[in-house]
Amino acid sequence: MTSPIPVFDGHNDLLLRLFAAPDRREDIWLTGEGKGHLDLPRMQQSGFAGGMFAIYVPSQGSEAAAGLDALMDAPPYDLPLPAPLAQAMALRVAQTMADDLHWMADSSGGAFRLCTSVAQIAAARAEGVIAGVMHMEGAEALDGDGAILHDFHARGLRSLGPVWSRPTLFGHGVPFRFPGDPDTGPGLTEAGMRLVRDCNRLRIMIDLSHLNAKGVEDVARLSDAPLVATHSNAWAITPSTRNLTDRQLGLIRDSGGMVGINFATVFLREDGRRSPDMTLDPLLRHLDHLIAHLGEDHVGFGSDFDGAAIPAPLGDVTGLPVLTAALAAHGVTPDLMQKLCWDNWMRVLHRTWGH
Repeated sequence: MTSPIPVFDGHNDLLLRLFAAPDRREDIWLTGEGKGHLDLPRMQQSGFAGGMFAIYVPSQGSEAAAGLDALMDAPPYDLPLPAPLAQAMALRVAQTMADDLHWMADSSGGAFRLCTSVAQIAAARAEGVIAGVMHMEGAEALDGDGAILHDFHARGLRSLGPVWSRPTLFGHGVPFRFPGDPDTGPGLTEAGMRLVRDCNRLRIMIDLSHLNAKGVEDVARLSDAPLVATHSNAWAITPSTRNLTDRQLGLIRDSGGMVGINFATVFLREDGRRSPDMTLDPLLRHLDHLIAHLGEDHVGFGSDFDGAAIPAPLGDVTGLPVLTAALAAHGVTPDLMQKLCWDNWMRVLHRTWGH
């Protein structure tokens, strides 16, 4: 049987699953329960060779409110943003998730490794070890003076999104609205501008996903690193506030950055629905649009596994070979497949991290 194509994934929320069920960490991660999208055995089976693992602090109760999924399956919708989080609480949760990521490596018997450089990721792949990168989705855990950012950097943090849609000390995110565009409010705060400069100095990648239009413009103006949206799609195909306009794609292209295609149905389907009952044709249309506006060297994947409903043909991480087969049938050449699945992420990470 042909081995699956190795894939580097720009975004997943497995740490949120572990945080929600601390007594079942071993079952969730090491043996798998047939639930969720990710666990170690299924990642090894499917060709998931590396990715960014998000530290994301959930809002207190609001995101689990009954009826939200139904609303997102019946557009138009405009969901209210959760309230800002208290920094002390967010820090406790973020520290626990960072601990869990280190535990994943320690408990894996050498099958999973936390990496902080492209050289380490390449070595892990050569050894058949899954490479994990620590990412922070929403910076609520951080203070305004950079001290906590340095602490997380010392623990392995190499990628950070200033917001997850909720307003933070650092800026403003987009609401979950369809149809809608990302021009939804003010941009980065003064603290957010300092955060961009601090990330540049520490060579932490800045993630544009969830930022509103003015925030993206601010990062583009301030940052000396490639612009990256780890898990976002094309607004021209699916006019969700979470997707990127052609202007934003131009900013990312001109910086030498990239976009990771999000597998979430609400950001793929042209009708904006959450239902997983769909083919992979919308994903292929997003791919074509992104390549047309960014070029072949600036597109990859950012699945949002364990953070969103995904198309039924994928199902979970074991659907990655289904995806690569669909890409090949769509006319993606072996050289382009290598770029989409691995090389483009390595290029932008090397440019950002410097090693």
